[in-house]
Amino acid sequence: MRLRTLAAALLPLVALTAACGGGSPSDSAASPGGPEPVTLTLNWYPYGEHAPFYLGKKQGIFTKHGIDLTIQAGQGSVKTIQATGGGQTDFGWADTPALLAAVGQGVPVKSLGVYLQTTPASVQFFTSKNITKPADLKGLKIAATAGDALSKTFPAFLKQNGMSDGDVVLQNTDPAGKIAAVMSGQADALLGYASDQGPTMQSKSGKPVSYLRFSEFGLNFFSNGLLTSTKTLESKADLVKRMVAATSEAWAAAEKQPDVAVDAMQGASEQLPDKTVLLDQLKTTLTLLHTDATKGQVPGINAEADWKATIDTFVRTGVIPKAEPPATYWDQSVAPKG
Repeated sequence: MRLRTLAAALLPLVALTAACGGGSPSDSAASPGGPEPVTLTLNWYPYGEHAPFYLGKKQGIFTKHGIDLTIQAGQGSVKTIQATGGGQTDFGWADTPALLAAVGQGVPVKSLGVYLQTTPASVQFFTSKNITKPADLKGLKIAATAGDALSKTFPAFLKQNGMSDGDVVLQNTDPAGKIAAVMSGQADALLGYASDQGPTMQSKSGKPVSYLRFSEFGLNFFSNGLLTSTKTLESKADLVKRMVAATSEAWAAAEKQPDVAVDAMQGASEQLPDKTVLLDQLKTTLTLLHTDATKGQVPGINAEADWKATIDTFVRTGVIPKAEPPATYWDQSVAPKG
């Protein structure tokens, strides 16, 4: 479990991106006067965090901005970044650690704004385990997925709290199996997002779930946000600005009407959690939208100082080998207004 393996995992992205010819799906022009077809690939199968996009689609927010939006399930942030850089989707929704590492490997993508500005990364467990601090994890079995963003930042969380990789036993499993491992007692806890697995596990088991959030124990960094390819930025600047504006507006609408936003997800996926779980996931997500530097501003506006702090954190923890200016990863010129 070393953070530097993220760079190695991303090496195939460079080759794939170079091999992908042609333009993005939006290169097939919309009919004159009509909304432009646009694809957005999520970081994973739809869950409560994604409700703002479905609300924006249902309420016509994207249409108002000249966008006919198609939302596609993803299979992890790395693959979403790969698809975006390779022109297989117009926009992506992915985790910032994976984006920084991908850019460092030459994948031609840029962030258009991070929305989850406080990380939801956490260790999750049944409350009955009586885990209240990182030191309580010593000797426990923790379900994790090798190669995902959380497996890359967890060693930094341990180090930040005076521990090492050897203090816990990581049990490698696929993303869907982590909840089952904890519920069956094969693992004591899992690595996941407080806005994702925890509410699902609590609903399925009927037992309260608690968290050790990375952000509450000395390790905060940017999480999920909107991105596109550098080609799209250069060739379709107006579309990018409209997509950013519509996305920010959709998230602002979801802040005001979380119940309505969750209802808009009906039929989004066969694996969709029930409404109670979705609402719990969304409400948790909405607490992550701002830092002290961006409070009171519309969703999706970032502060350069926060970008620098995230970059410095990832250099210190080995996710990326050296610090580059925020502009290397983030296009501030398309930030939403407000």
